[in-house]
Amino acid sequence: MAKITNAFDTYTATSDREDLSNVIYNISPMETPMVSLSGKRSVRNVQFDWQTESLPAATTTGVLEGGEISRAAATATTRAANVCQINTRNATVSGSQQASDPAGKKSEMAHQMSVIGRALKRDVEKTICGQQGRNNGAAATVRATRGFESWITTNAGRATTGTAGANAANESSAPTDGTQRAFTEAILKGVLSTCFTNGAYPSVMLVGAYNKQKVSGFSGRASATQAVALEGIPADHVQAAVSVYTSDFGDIKIVPSNFSRARSALLVDPEYVGTAYLRSFETEDLGNIGDAETKAIYVEFGLEMKNEAANGVVADLTTAD
Repeated sequence: MAKITNAFDTYTATSDREDLSNVIYNISPMETPMVSLSGKRSVRNVQFDWQTESLPAATTTGVLEGGEISRAAATATTRAANVCQINTRNATVSGSQQASDPAGKKSEMAHQMSVIGRALKRDVEKTICGQQGRNNGAAATVRATRGFESWITTNAGRATTGTAGANAANESSAPTDGTQRAFTEAILKGVLSTCFTNGAYPSVMLVGAYNKQKVSGFSGRASATQAVALEGIPADHVQAAVSVYTSDFGDIKIVPSNFSRARSALLVDPEYVGTAYLRSFETEDLGNIGDAETKAIYVEFGLEMKNEAANGVVADLTTAD
């Protein structure tokens, strides 16, 4: 079919308005399960401390009727500490852009502050879940809070070449990664058995995407037929996921995480993990330089590992086939 002669079309027109959607689509991962499930508290110093203790070993030894008892020595509590580190993100917007009418935004600065605020929450999650050792900092040294993996020494399942983080005075080193191995149910059972022996009952396991799928493939998982019968799933649906692992020592919720290390499975008891804030997401107006305004958000936070023996880690896991 030929075009009609002299038909005015969009290829020639110069006055057609732009059609730009007033919605901005962002699918970046936003879930921060560790920070969300753990408690939080305010602190009033860069260093914050807490105490732990354990019961003496159980004994079968009795005492003589009418006999003198041996006066037992009291055991002092153990003092633990961590430091708050400072994280920040900022945004700078020119006067002209702030005065403009951008699509999908009431204000360019307000939008940029929303973006960096969400990004900063992800930074906190990644730090809390991580393996970094504590660094008290100095005039020219950034202070670093001790991450979850760095704390775990009691209930740790590591490869033979992996080692736990070491304490040195008030600071600590990060654990050493070992040779990666496939995540198996036997490995998980071994660490959960150790947890039970030490009095730990973790109820949440944070894992990356790859090892979340590995857990869903454990041999102990119910068959599709059983899943339909027990969970009321329609017969034409495939049940391929495990969201709760029922172990010999209790149920564990399996939570996928984008910000814990993909090579580690974190076993968490939310009652014994917390985030401490010296400053909690404070906005600072850094003023104008020329014709541009800068604002920043600061957060000063640290991981409070209330008792490391209440939690655990399965480390040195493979992250790809």
